[in-house]
This record gives sequence, C-alpha cells and structure tokens, in this order.
Amino acid sequence: MAGLGGLRNTVRQELVARQLDEQLAAHFPPAGGAHAVRRLRVLDIGPGQGTQALRLARAGHLVTGLEADPAMLTALRAAVAAEPADVRARFVALQGDGRETGRHFGPACFDVVLCHGVLMYVPDPEPMLAALARVLAPGGLLSLVVRNGDALAMRPGLLGDYASALQAFGSPGYVNRLGIATRADRLAPMTTTLAGIGVPLHTWYGVRVFTDTAPDHALAPADPGALATLLDAEDAAGRNDPYRAVAALLHLCGLRS
Repeated sequence: MAGLGGLRNTVRQELVARQLDEQLAAHFPPAGGAHAVRRLRVLDIGPGQGTQALRLARAGHLVTGLEADPAMLTALRAAVAAEPADVRARFVALQGDGRETGRHFGPACFDVVLCHGVLMYVPDPEPMLAALARVLAPGGLLSLVVRNGDALAMRPGLLGDYASALQAFGSPGYVNRLGIATRADRLAPMTTTLAGIGVPLHTWYGVRVFTDTAPDHALAPADPGALATLLDAEDAAGRNDPYRAVAALLHLCGLRS
C-alpha cells in the first residue's frame, strides 16, 4: 500500500473521481427526482486497494470488484471488511481476470464497468475490451484509465533524460516506476477499437499534466487550500487542449450502443 498517499496517486484518484462522477450524473440521472439515488450495477476490473470501487459503494451503488492478484484481493477484502455494514452488503470481491468476464457474468449485467490502470499490463487490449463490452448493458458506461502513448517522451524529457525521451517517440512500451516493462495506448487507435466493439468513445480527459514528474516520495499538500488549488489546476488541464494531450494518463469514457 506504499505510495497511496503520495502526490501522484492523490492527483490520479481525485481527478478520476471528479471525471467519473461527472459522467455518471450526465448519463444516469436519478429516476425519482434530484435527491434520489439511482443504484447502479458497477464492475471494477483490477480495483487494487478499491479507491474508486469503495467510493461508489459508499454512494449506494452495487459494486463487484474482479481482482486477479491474490495479494491485492486480500487487501481489497480487508478494506471492504473495515466498511460499515451497509457498504459491505453492496460490495462483492472476486478473484478473476478481466479477459474472462464471461466465466463470471452474463451479458449486459452491469451499468458501469471500470478498468483503471490495467490495460498497460495486457499485451493485447482488444480481447479484454471485447469481454468488458459484452457485460455492459446498452447505454452503459465504460471507464478506462490508460497510459498515454502519445506522451511517453514527456516525463523523461522534463527530467532531463533526453536519450530516453528520444527512444520514447513512436514506442508502444515503457518501463514504469516499479521497473516493469508495460505498454501504452494511443488515443486514435483506442477510439477505433472502442467503436469496433460497440462502445464508442464519448469523451476523454487527461490525468496528471503538471505533477507526473513528482518523485515517488512526494506527498500531497497538507494544506487543504493548496491541495484544492493543485487539483483544480490539474482538472482544468485535463479538460482542455493542448494540455490534456500530453497528460501521463488518459481517462477514456465510452457508451455502449
């Protein structure tokens, strides 16, 4: 769990939460008036420590977390166990791979599917995306957070590692801060892929434009006002061109046709 309170993770989770809430409010308006809660069926692929999944369960939604890593699944279940009884009742944590959702779920059984920070570890994203599209109900929301392949040179270049920046141009892969060789996704090919599986891209955001070069040990500002200003600046950058195009991560939101 190291690094969960770090600056980069805080920015990522807070921005994705804002963006996700915006999309949920736009596409799933309350059925019983402005103060009613529409209970959505949510699947989170690779929820990790459960930051977004637990947040949605607390908001009243029915959440299933599908986690492939046994250690992360244990941590997720511990986090769920620490929640109040009503939240625990709305959360199911299962072990499984997102590419095999058909083994666990029937077609069109979720209103929202999250897949955040997972595709970079999958050699070919299309089978997983097709599997996720299958379990998404018509009109449902697919939320993906991927490494931005169009901006792989930004971090090394800004850190003065110009040799690595040169190698990043045109490269589909990168080595992350954990030393793991992973892959990135580019906006144009992902747009084509999403259209092909019947979940066309509706909107997209950038995540971490200004803070991606922060060191691993950097903490989020302790002062609430300073943190709010930082998040607002990142939020604005993630919504506006040309800034969002060079963000470290892309948040892609598709709607099931």
